[in-house]
Amino acid sequence: MKILTLNCHSWQEENQIAKIKYLAQIIQEKSYDVISLQEVSQSIDKPYIYDNIRENNFALVLLQELKTLGSTEYSFVWDLAHIAYETYEEGVAILTKHPMIEKHSFFVSKGTDVINHWKARKIVGTTITYNNNLISFYSCHMGWWHDEEEPFKNQADNLLQHVNKDETFFLMGDFNNNAFLKGEGYEYLLTHGLYDTYHLAEKKDEGITVKGKIMGWSDNKEDLRIDLILTNKPVQVEYSNVIFNNRNKSVVSDHFGVETKIVKL
Repeated sequence: MKILTLNCHSWQEENQIAKIKYLAQIIQEKSYDVISLQEVSQSIDKPYIYDNIRENNFALVLLQELKTLGSTEYSFVWDLAHIAYETYEEGVAILTKHPMIEKHSFFVSKGTDVINHWKARKIVGTTITYNNNLISFYSCHMGWWHDEEEPFKNQADNLLQHVNKDETFFLMGDFNNNAFLKGEGYEYLLTHGLYDTYHLAEKKDEGITVKGKIMGWSDNKEDLRIDLILTNKPVQVEYSNVIFNNRNKSVVSDHFGVETKIVKL
């Protein structure tokens, strides 16, 4: 089972349409089973296509491009977390080529006003059947450890209260906590029984997903590993690779992605 997570920085990238087309090409080439996306935006003034999905929803446009390439098996779930840059409805999404048995959407932030509270955080997920196993995947875009208004610890606690610990699950996304720092959010998650697929992997690279300053890390001078794929079981992992970093495929966002292959659950 091949999975990918990417903070796609949607509609904030130069040559955005070209990058969507490229992302779709790589998804088709790699044939990922599940894809977790963060910063998945749509314009607040675009018409609705169905439910709360507007016509330029980044995940919808990506799905349409995949269909153009002949990859018609993918579907997605998306939900709104907050308003970004005053003109976008920003959320998180999961794409999968497997039938969705159940869909999940819930807040982990204290604030739930998606219009006026830009720090509102929502998790979106789905449960699929894979080799006769029920597995849940959650796309996570979390807050920062030292944020007094919306502390990461509270969000992490809320996240772990919502997931079904009796089944295998994967938490994928931008956790906004550097895995290289001791005593902060990354270690907090691992003390709650989670495994980092990066450390489980037989083959891995340096794991860096952010270099330099980006939104939310304006003072950053270090390499960061904040985009993670975590699980509640010690699964067998063949590899964990950073992707879209100009070494393993071209850059498509201000974050690099992480791809992982699970060979045994």
